Amino acid sequence: MKALAVTASILLSVLVLGIGWLAVFPGSDVGEPVAVLQVQPAVAPTPSAAPTDGAQVPGATPAPETVTPPAASGDLAVPPGFAVAVPPLPPAGPPPESVPQLPPQGAEPLQPIPQAHEPQTPAAPQAQQQAALPATERSLAASVGPDPAADASAETGSIPLPPVPIAGLVEDSQYGPLPKVAADGTRPLEAYARPSRYAAIAATSAPARVAVLISGMGVSDAATGDAIKGLPAPISVAYGAYGRNLQDGVTKARAAGHEVLLQVPLEPMNYPENDPGPHTLLTTLPPAENMKRLQWLMSRFTGYVGVTNHMGAKFEAAQDAFLPVLEELKARGLLYLDDGSAQQSTAGQIAGVLGLDYSVANVQIDGVQSPADIAKALAKLEALAKERGCAIGVATANPATIKQLGEWAGKLEGKGIVLVPVSAAVRSQRQS
Repeated sequence: MKALAVTASILLSVLVLGIGWLAVFPGSDVGEPVAVLQVQPAVAPTPSAAPTDGAQVPGATPAPETVTPPAASGDLAVPPGFAVAVPPLPPAGPPPESVPQLPPQGAEPLQPIPQAHEPQTPAAPQAQQQAALPATERSLAASVGPDPAADASAETGSIPLPPVPIAGLVEDSQYGPLPKVAADGTRPLEAYARPSRYAAIAATSAPARVAVLISGMGVSDAATGDAIKGLPAPISVAYGAYGRNLQDGVTKARAAGHEVLLQVPLEPMNYPENDPGPHTLLTTLPPAENMKRLQWLMSRFTGYVGVTNHMGAKFEAAQDAFLPVLEELKARGLLYLDDGSAQQSTAGQIAGVLGLDYSVANVQIDGVQSPADIAKALAKLEALAKERGCAIGVATANPATIKQLGEWAGKLEGKGIVLVPVSAAVRSQRQS
């Protein structure tokens, strides 16, 4: 009896389960058709469904990766077990060409990264955009002009140089803004220089290089403007500290592609009969007083790569007086160009000890201001450049001189000579 009761109980249970099954899942011939919406659940694959090492099954189509988004407060929550399909990620590889690459650590700073696959935009609109920014927002990376290695026309063309001052290269003083080396080591010499591919040691097959500095700029606004219009762009210009609207003149010169130097008055042999001005550096003054005068002179405008002398035969010959001045230039990241007028100058000896970027002009181009004498001086400059690889000439902002320089510069390429800015000549000579 007991066994019979157990058997009956089992049969009853099976009957109940069968009736329930038919109620939930009717057959194809029972009731009305049912439309079923299928949603793929985000179920992790079992070990038997995919290789354990993540490799793709040969011949199989990769399924999209699924990511379950988290429920956010106030948003419609995703039901548990469901997912959002995400397309498979592209294979790893190099970044797209349209993304500029940062220069390697230790590379020379503020070089623009040319994009060969993109058309080059004119530099003038870029300069205008930079000028619209506050000085504190201009980065050192934008301080360097076009890369002449990427565009041969940049070597001789009127490429606008970036506006000045550049944040990080200016020190406020009681006299005004002074140049300084930036926290990352960038010097005004580098940031304010006209770019040139010839700022390194010349190879044997490289063309001879000549640089020309025009001094005496800024005395007259009209004369300075005329001089800028007539000068080939690679020629550098030197502004004195006593002119009016000096910063405007420097801005126009740089916009025309000319790099700028500051002309500092130094004591001549026949001082005070020949007086270069009230802030002239003198051998009779203590170094602290000369330093005050130097900083006043250096604060008159910004954007210069270095300093050159105005007169100074006596001062340059006095090593004790001259040493603190060149130390200051070295500390502020500037070059020094001796115009060659002082026969007993100690600039070269001091610069060698300090490691200062320095050179001396080889030729006074218009010491005698006649076309024939200027032509002879320019021929001498060419000969020295071919003999030594590089030569520097200096001239004054005389209209006749500037006209003759323009005609001369147009013929240099046919002679195998390239015209470079003063900073390029000084740096290449120092490296050699």
